[in-house]
Amino acid sequence: MVTSFNVPRLVIAAPSSGSGKTTVATGLMAAFSERGLAVSPHKAGPDYIDPGYHALATGRPGRNLDAFMCGPELVAPLFAHGAAGCDLAVVEGVMGLYDGAAGRGELASTAQVAKLLRAPVVLVVDASSQSRSVAALVHGFASFDPQVRLGGVILNKVGSDRHEVMLREALEEAGMPVLGVLRRAPQVAAPSRHLGLVPVAERRADAVAAVSALAEQVRAGCDLDALMSLARTAPAMDCVAWSPEGALAGLKVPSPGGRHQPNPASPAIEARGLGQSPSRRPVVAVAGGAAFTFSYAEHAELLQAAGAEVVIFDPLRDEALPTGTTGLVIGGGFPEVYAPELSANEPLRKAVAHFAAQGGPVAAECAGLLYLARSLDGKPMCGVLDADARMSERLTLGYREAVAVSDSALAPAGTRLRGHEFHRTVIEPGAGSAPAWGFTHPERRVEGFVQQGVHASYLHTHWAAEPSVARRFVEAAAARP
Repeated sequence: MVTSFNVPRLVIAAPSSGSGKTTVATGLMAAFSERGLAVSPHKAGPDYIDPGYHALATGRPGRNLDAFMCGPELVAPLFAHGAAGCDLAVVEGVMGLYDGAAGRGELASTAQVAKLLRAPVVLVVDASSQSRSVAALVHGFASFDPQVRLGGVILNKVGSDRHEVMLREALEEAGMPVLGVLRRAPQVAAPSRHLGLVPVAERRADAVAAVSALAEQVRAGCDLDALMSLARTAPAMDCVAWSPEGALAGLKVPSPGGRHQPNPASPAIEARGLGQSPSRRPVVAVAGGAAFTFSYAEHAELLQAAGAEVVIFDPLRDEALPTGTTGLVIGGGFPEVYAPELSANEPLRKAVAHFAAQGGPVAAECAGLLYLARSLDGKPMCGVLDADARMSERLTLGYREAVAVSDSALAPAGTRLRGHEFHRTVIEPGAGSAPAWGFTHPERRVEGFVQQGVHASYLHTHWAAEPSVARRFVEAAAARP
């Protein structure tokens, strides 16, 4: 059902990465939340780490808006799903305002997301090495695409009162409102390492203090009332809000001719999720804790809507899988940082290996792939896969277009998905497994492992783009004793 929603909203963008988007977006989320507003946090692109800080700032799940992986048509519905009932939504951009998927124009850029949401943009500018030139920079970003509405600027890393005066004078000449000025404050910078910021789950106490400091910095330096007024200029939108139940009810299945037709399952079965009674819901164990922090909120929602009971467990601490586990999901994270601790938990490694050996459905992405390997940097892992993994100097990063090469618990062969790779490890496979994906863009190669019920790959995917993945996995879990 198409409904009209009118949530005040802002997109926080920048000329380039490293300008301070996360600092400003997280600080704004926290500052407005402290005012008693319900703030919906969003992140453009495939990032998993920033949404953790957003969730800490708002008390709500951080949600991604990725026009490449989910398609432009799902950006507004996913936004409406997350922002329902909120007083304000803040969307943190990705990279520079106009940077998107390589060779695809505006696709997956912050600018595209802003246009799809009809949201005003606030440009965060690192002003540490410029004065009057800031006006030329901002003018270029404001005029590059007339459909992108740049509503104001927040100046970051301003050095002094005199520096601030020069910057304000230049922007006044350009007719661009200054909505905030933040001074250099390295004490609130979040620590980072080889794949970006350290996730909240690894430094929760410090992260709480950092978010609180960001809120104080933003309150002191930004005009919150002006920012809220700008957010309220976003017009109402007609949109069908995404929901996991609706996504599953609208599933399409391949017809014999290769085209698609509506899923023939009855609405009653769709609503119940596999038609199971609550007492017989299959238990899907999802890895969490500090080593496995990469997941999209919609994945668990889809699993639950498909009929599963989702139970989180911590491979660093728990020595057994949750009672009654019939499906296992191990997402991304930083197992390389915790390899000694993961290896030391031998009881759980053996439990995972036994579950996989019995044909239990396992979906593993990136960190999960490494955990299922025989070893990681010489430390014994679960040994489910005949493969060894190690850290590498080379960063593998980018969007991918993929087709399922082998039938698996996630998808039948031929299923097409878009995903994202982001890792500094390599894995050296042995024999005995079929590949999971064949990449068709930007280069052609096969990747991942499918054996028995295991689907393991470096590729991160967003199941909202293909909800049949969750349905198929829960069906496989339900078929287990």
